[in-house]
Amino acid sequence: MNNSPTRRPTLYDVATEAGVSPSLVSLYLKDPERVSAKRRDAVHRAIHELGYRPSRAATTLASNSTKSIGLVIDDYRNPWFVDLLRGMESVLSDLGYQVTLADSRPGEHRIKEATDGLLAMHVDALVLAAEPSTTMLDRTWVPTVVAGWRNGVPAGADLITNDDDAGGSMATNHLLGLGHERIGHLSGHDGASAHRRAGYLRAMEAAGVEAVVAESDGTSEEDGYASACRLLDHHPGITAIFAANDTMALGAFAALKARGLSVPQDVSVIGYDNSPLAKSRFLDLTSIDNRSDVVGASAARRILDRLEDPKLEAEESLIEPLLVLRSTTAAGGSRT
Repeated sequence: MNNSPTRRPTLYDVATEAGVSPSLVSLYLKDPERVSAKRRDAVHRAIHELGYRPSRAATTLASNSTKSIGLVIDDYRNPWFVDLLRGMESVLSDLGYQVTLADSRPGEHRIKEATDGLLAMHVDALVLAAEPSTTMLDRTWVPTVVAGWRNGVPAGADLITNDDDAGGSMATNHLLGLGHERIGHLSGHDGASAHRRAGYLRAMEAAGVEAVVAESDGTSEEDGYASACRLLDHHPGITAIFAANDTMALGAFAALKARGLSVPQDVSVIGYDNSPLAKSRFLDLTSIDNRSDVVGASAARRILDRLEDPKLEAEESLIEPLLVLRSTTAAGGSRT
């Protein structure tokens, strides 16, 4: 056995050590179950003793697969992407796939650049957690899944997302069930925000109470603060706030504190995403769990299905949200 640290072991070294042919080692690396148990054990021991690591480039050339899935995101600061990635890896890692991440700024051309960069690396499939154009994949043959609500879904791509319409209604009905009737909603413009807003409006209409929406260009903490300030200035009797995400809810907390109002004694607050922010002991925020890890796992399984059968038709799949109760919502009354 050659244990020399000056040279990286090769497939031929493994074959010599195991007493088998190089082609059998190659077969073992592609599909171990096709090798007899005795020879499989011999190759496994040789690989372990030599510290052999297969060349990904060579494996790609041999199998026409990089075992890599490209993931495009548009804001690395959003904790939603962390759970999405965790869900994807829970399915893919045990099967030998790696997730290659490309972070892009919002904007069609930037997202296309990030996507083209992944395709140039010959990824086997794409997951787009960013805003694609409807035509950006016209000349792309790899299976593609869009994760989360977007303004447009490219032709031939699957859509897997949280059922944000249902989640918006769920959050609103929770507040209505606590006796709140003056419920304000902090919302962004597009994507998931639009669906959560639609759920809020539907629940308020069904309850026969007035809907009050403070809309913002974004959904950051600062956007939440500014929107909550406008909401409270124009509707001082508000007793509950439903924020489009947990980050906006944090901004609402600051706006309420600036006005000497307590949560939930004066105003109840519910967020959306059930992010680490909501789970923190400091906020302990009631929130809707968008189950982004389940979205990620579902996207990964769909990618594997499409790789197995490229003729599968694209489909839309909605993941049911969950209400997570914490300390920021309580029975409502009236406030002047």
